[in-house]
Amino acid sequence: MEATVHIDPGICGFAKSAQASSEDNQYVVFDIHSDCDKVQTLARRLAECGAVDAYQEISPVGQSVLLTAARETLSGCCAACAAPVGLFKAMQVAAGLALPKSIAINITRE
Repeated sequence: MEATVHIDPGICGFAKSAQASSEDNQYVVFDIHSDCDKVQTLARRLAECGAVDAYQEISPVGQSVLLTAARETLSGCCAACAAPVGLFKAMQVAAGLALPKSIAINITRE
């Protein structure tokens, strides 16, 4: 199964897109595209990890490979990047653990 995610990053302007695919509904690989250097580093890091076990990723007792890689590569102002959330949701869909439904984060200043 394959899921595609398009992420509007907000103020930085570095749009991101990715495909998450799984041949067995458990192990997921990512193909991430972005002009952001930090997200490109995240993409390389995830590629080095190989296929991610989606069941382990959602386990409440395990350490998430995806979120750990994101935390270690997306520092500074990029620590709040929406890319990891989008990738995590796409991983769930690719593994058949969630239905494809768009998410949104809207921010306003009061």
